[in-house]
Amino acid sequence: MSAGLDGTGLSGATEAVLIREAKRGDFDAFEELVRRYQERIYSLGLRMTKHPQDAEDVLQETFLRAFEHLSTFREESSFATWLFRIAMNTALMKLRQERTAPVYSLDQPGQELDLSEIPPDVRDWAPNAEEMVEAEEMRQLLEEAIDELPEIYRAVFILRDVEGLPAKEVAEILDLSVPAVKSRLLRARLFLRERLSRVLAA
Repeated sequence: MSAGLDGTGLSGATEAVLIREAKRGDFDAFEELVRRYQERIYSLGLRMTKHPQDAEDVLQETFLRAFEHLSTFREESSFATWLFRIAMNTALMKLRQERTAPVYSLDQPGQELDLSEIPPDVRDWAPNAEEMVEAEEMRQLLEEAIDELPEIYRAVFILRDVEGLPAKEVAEILDLSVPAVKSRLLRARLFLRERLSRVLAA
């Protein structure tokens, strides 16, 4: 452990300091990084895989890979972006190993939506989603609808609208262009709105 960074000071240390110390071999510093991100990584894994045990596997594998490759993190992007990319790749790999439904590659070319043709209420759907999930019943309906999203759209929706990451960071995590992220996000929002409208109208 580095001088000036003891166990009692870890919780107040900046992320940059924790990363620096973890790279030097301070496992306590790395554990503090795990503590700060484990809930979000588990949540992402659960939303992607839909199974608690798979989400736990994603959590453990993500931090194992992060620990093994921490020296390669060059801090050109944020640590969160780097970590979410590992987690998303891990979740997608697990889905492809255990899939029972058709799989869509994140890298496959596709026709992108003309953003100018999308109604404003769909482009600005996220705030409405936040209002809806305040009610437990609506939260459950939304969760079920998200589970039905094809993985290429689910990944974008979770990172952008659930995690609140900027489109540029989502693009970096998923190795997509920003226009592709926006297009897939809009498709996801349209899909979810249609599913929710059908259920509510029943």
